[in-house]
Amino acid sequence: MPKFVYDFTEGNKDLKDLLGGKGANLAEMTNLGLPVPPGFTITTDACRVYLEQGQEPPELRDEVSEYLEALEAKMGRKLGQADGPLLVSVRSGAKFSMPGMMDTVLNIGLNDESVLGLAAQADGADSDGKSDRFAWDSYRRLIQMFGKTVLGVDGEHFDEALEEAKRAKGTHNDLDLNAEDLRALVESFKAIVEKEAGRSFPQDPREQMDLAIRAVFESWNGDRAKLYRRQERIPNDLGTAVNVCSMVFGNLGMDSGTGVAFTRDPASGQTGVYGDYLQNAQGEDVVAGIRNTVPLDQLEQIDASSYAELTGIMTTLEQHYRDLCDIEFTIERGKLWMLQTRVGKRTAGAAFRIAVQLVDEGLISQDEAVDRVTGAQLAQLMFPRFDENAKTEQIAKGMNASPGAASGKAVFDSYTAVKWSRSGEKVILIRRETNPDDLNGMIAAQGILTSRGGKTSHAAVVARGMGKTCVCGAESLDVDTKRRRMTAPNGEVVEEGDVISVDGTSGAVYLGEVPVVASPVVEYFEGRLGADSPKADDLVKAVHRIMTWSDERRRLYVRANADTPEDAARARRFGAQGIGLCRTEHMFLGERRALIERLILAEDDDEREAALNELLPMQRDDFVAIFTAMGGLPVTVRLLDPPLHEFLPDITELSVRVAVAEAKGEENENDLRLLQAVHKMHEANPMLGLRGVRLGLVIPGLFMMQVRAIAEAAAQVAKAGGVARVEIMVPLVGAVQELEIIRDEAQQVLDEVKERTGADVRSLIGTMIELPRAALTAGQIAEAAQFFSFGTNDLTQTTWGFSRDDVEGAFFSAYLDRGIFGVSPFETLDREGVGKLVRIAAEEGRKARPELKLGVCGEHGGDPDSVHFFHQVGLDYVSCSPFRVPVARLEAARAAIESAGSDSR
Repeated sequence: MPKFVYDFTEGNKDLKDLLGGKGANLAEMTNLGLPVPPGFTITTDACRVYLEQGQEPPELRDEVSEYLEALEAKMGRKLGQADGPLLVSVRSGAKFSMPGMMDTVLNIGLNDESVLGLAAQADGADSDGKSDRFAWDSYRRLIQMFGKTVLGVDGEHFDEALEEAKRAKGTHNDLDLNAEDLRALVESFKAIVEKEAGRSFPQDPREQMDLAIRAVFESWNGDRAKLYRRQERIPNDLGTAVNVCSMVFGNLGMDSGTGVAFTRDPASGQTGVYGDYLQNAQGEDVVAGIRNTVPLDQLEQIDASSYAELTGIMTTLEQHYRDLCDIEFTIERGKLWMLQTRVGKRTAGAAFRIAVQLVDEGLISQDEAVDRVTGAQLAQLMFPRFDENAKTEQIAKGMNASPGAASGKAVFDSYTAVKWSRSGEKVILIRRETNPDDLNGMIAAQGILTSRGGKTSHAAVVARGMGKTCVCGAESLDVDTKRRRMTAPNGEVVEEGDVISVDGTSGAVYLGEVPVVASPVVEYFEGRLGADSPKADDLVKAVHRIMTWSDERRRLYVRANADTPEDAARARRFGAQGIGLCRTEHMFLGERRALIERLILAEDDDEREAALNELLPMQRDDFVAIFTAMGGLPVTVRLLDPPLHEFLPDITELSVRVAVAEAKGEENENDLRLLQAVHKMHEANPMLGLRGVRLGLVIPGLFMMQVRAIAEAAAQVAKAGGVARVEIMVPLVGAVQELEIIRDEAQQVLDEVKERTGADVRSLIGTMIELPRAALTAGQIAEAAQFFSFGTNDLTQTTWGFSRDDVEGAFFSAYLDRGIFGVSPFETLDREGVGKLVRIAAEEGRKARPELKLGVCGEHGGDPDSVHFFHQVGLDYVSCSPFRVPVARLEAARAAIESAGSDSR
């Protein structure tokens, strides 16, 4: 029979799949002898059963009863007993951190009788006579959280009642409400529950706990949790554990409190004491940002003993987990309790700095350091930053919660943020403080600004996890969400729609749009800022070290997609080891487009030959420049592959021109002849029409002109003392016979140029695998090809049967919202469909030709997740845009490290 409940003493940090991250780490801290309130964890297995069957496993109630009785015996109190109640929290805890996305209920066990017992229980240790206030404060919190979380009451009803109580008292601070005020508020809250939920607040403590457990299970499939998982690519089938923990109270008075600590600064990575503390509060108050906290280091003046114990525990946990730790704690009348620890979310810059620091401290290896950072984080570091020399109007300053430079129109609610963003507007979401219901708006916004909360508030934690620019706790700003405006201390009023800029690195808030400049990390990659330069900061140095270790570790080569000498040179600066895709159709835009049009529409051999003769020297010069720029690194040239409509006159425009001429009685034989030719070649779906190898077979001389230009360019480079390593790629092959014809003709041209020039112009000849049939017949095609390059953009289109240009705006958002796609298949490779075709083609191709070179040249070559897949299937290289080359280099190393770890297991 499966075991569904574990005491904190029974688990450990390696049981995250079963106990969730929170439960596993509570168990680990218990095992380390740290002060953790006793409790137990209900497993993710139980959650999955509940979600699949709509009810708890039959055994669960008895198991919970057994562990609850053991907890009661340990604490010497029973759940909700009238004269001295045991109270518990019921908190979610998935394998992967999902801050604020699922449900928590505190103070379970309070009712109309036990609230009096709680007051009496606290009174014995109470020197200031405020135990009644504490008890009624705890009870109103339970009704508020239970009503919203378990019974589905709109939280605004409770918020409005609380605000009304404070207005009646003439205060803005909930701490000014006394016991009688809170007792009255409890009655108001119970009336809200009765009216809005259609039932009374449950007085049975066990019913409270059972309903809360069920609510936590159900919150796994709540809208905000599903949205967060899609954003963070967390699997939907994991489920959440539920942690039932004996309550400790930070709201007993000013000698109590609650806080969040980081063992290093999650924004910068610097060592020191970082976090927030709030006196006379419960844990949710800190992350909710309802009152502004004090910096953690001020706890030393407030409670020196607890501060010393906490900093010692922080050191213990960081050395034990060998990483930045995020810690939640409560102080109850001078006694420190640890409520949670986890490996902390951090900004991209902090991730790189911390990884290098931990290597230098001897806590992790270089491989572990590379694995601790991601390509997505590196991409964030390459985004522009605000120009320090620009003229700016700073209107406020808050906490630098998550770095970056963001400008956009001010919006004051998530609905507007999403609506405007979908219309193409860049927006900054402004709130007093965010809550989990704001997730949609946070995703849509360029940046987030709050007037309350600190570095551990909901806005800060979620923004850091998403890599989103965020400034928190800008207290000087008066944010009025109802009137959709905010007022700066200088009187400047920012209305909704006004442009502002937020600097997540400094915490500054500016009026208007601030110009941006290149990131120092980009300057480093482009060679404009050396890692050993005095101007290089610790971030650039950390990136340099991580990239050095990555290049030593990876197996995959990384090339770039580049069509011009300038692109080629940029790609080399970013670390590209060749060109994996040189698209020759991009060389025929602008003035040259007319030559391709003449070639395609030529009516006889003489017209065709004249067009080819004009194109040849242009193509040769293009290739000479690119081969020279690459300095002997391999260059894969794709022969012409234009969708035909891109190189023909627009049929509608041409028809109008002919019709107008006829109406005027004018003769226009050229346009009329052209229109007839275009009608003849018009295609309903050009992406599946006369393009690629088909064009090369139908239009005599086209591909061979390009092959000749390639060969003569290689010979010219060789004659000048250089080296040209050329790979000629035939596009859109679906049958081996197509490739065989082009290959044989191309080889004749290569041999002729070699004989005429005396230069060695050897070239590999291969094909692009971008059709399902090509993948499925790869064994045959490999007999005629020396390399495969997977064109995953077209392979995705032809496998799914949709055109990227048409469908992304048409229905992709609906597919993402409804969970059909976790992420666009054009962004990350569809492993189950397109990936399976890639795997088949790689295996069948290598079986037929063991030395077959395999690469990928679709933009998936720069996607972190896809790079790991390409490593697994044994490709030799990936190719992507120059800007994404560093990302691919890093992820190729992480894939090799991951693979080595799997092999060792």
